[in-house]
Amino acid sequence: MAENQPLLRSNGGGEVVRAERGSEATQRKTTASARVVSLDVFRGLCVFLMMLVDYAGSVFPSIAHSPWNGVHLADFVMPFFLFVVGVSLAIVNKIVLDRTGATLKVVIRTLKLFILGIFLQGGYLHGVTGLTYGVDIERLRWMGILQRIAVGYIVAALCEIWLPCQGMKKVSLSRNYIWQWCTVFLLSAIHCGLLYGLYVPDWQFSVSQSTGSTIYEVKCCVRGDLGPACNSAGMIDRYILGIDHLYAKPVYRNMKECNGSNNDIVSESMPSWCHAAFEPEGFLSSLTAAATSIIGLQYGHILVQFQDHKGRLYSWSFLSLSLLIVGLFLDFVGMPLNKSLYTISYMLVTSAAAGITFCLLYLLVDIYGWRRLMFVGLSHNLYTNDILAPRVTHTSIIKCKMQNLSQY
Repeated sequence: MAENQPLLRSNGGGEVVRAERGSEATQRKTTASARVVSLDVFRGLCVFLMMLVDYAGSVFPSIAHSPWNGVHLADFVMPFFLFVVGVSLAIVNKIVLDRTGATLKVVIRTLKLFILGIFLQGGYLHGVTGLTYGVDIERLRWMGILQRIAVGYIVAALCEIWLPCQGMKKVSLSRNYIWQWCTVFLLSAIHCGLLYGLYVPDWQFSVSQSTGSTIYEVKCCVRGDLGPACNSAGMIDRYILGIDHLYAKPVYRNMKECNGSNNDIVSESMPSWCHAAFEPEGFLSSLTAAATSIIGLQYGHILVQFQDHKGRLYSWSFLSLSLLIVGLFLDFVGMPLNKSLYTISYMLVTSAAAGITFCLLYLLVDIYGWRRLMFVGLSHNLYTNDILAPRVTHTSIIKCKMQNLSQY
């Protein structure tokens, strides 16, 4: 790039130096004017939806998280965040000259985000009136929303940095990043194999109450069960994290079996698993969550490679429609849409919904220029770092990508 080149000597080269500086100024001006505003609006829309479902979900249950199978409005928020991370990474990593250095930066940012997630959600605050007030490490929740975003970020970033690109032909865009699609398939296959293949035995847990500790037992002895009591995702998290480090108020307490009482008091007449903790951001579901970010990468590649609006919208629409059809087909044949388990059908349908939403925002904001109507998204644009708010220069990106291919 021009700013990394030393200035030429003044002996007969004054005009060249001035031209170089003028080129730098033109490039910076082009970069500032080529920002993809629809991506900012999409990111702001995610934050707005997050606050909407948090505050209005208790008043309007139809927009809150689905108790188990099915999707409500709140169930689209997390996939949308992961999708935006993937799109942004395709732009941020358009030039990767030092893969080792770029990987180190990714790891450091992932650790920061993961630690921040643990710090913000905290642990079990106890001993308010005594000297033991603080965070109980034995009840600290290790996984959470920011931790899941961190997982999706590092997986997608490493795929973009290390997996080779095959070419830059528009007619074979899917072949260009075939190894990234193979990673999506591999993560989905591992998720599906563990979810349906692991045997879940009977298990028991204890709950501390004011009258003492009560031990509950859950009868399972099944394989491939997708219910809240005997799924293998919960079993993996109980073995690895421990039941005391899981989310204490799982959304399945809103089911009819638990009388819809998602609070600290659960009736003894309810099934035993209604008393148990469950981690919706657990290990197994993080596999397909990371795949969502990789799918977002492909939308970012389309944004980078195609310079015309028509080509972008056509490619995004075709990809979104394909994901939607496959996801709905899997739901029809028996793989339910389930956010807590982050099933493959849920991953595909929500990724397609994110792609369709991005297409509409791009059409309204970047093509028709209806920015005033999107004040909600722009006003809630809280993230301004280069992970989630990149800038794009279309011509320079194509040239830099072509230069980067020589490293593969």
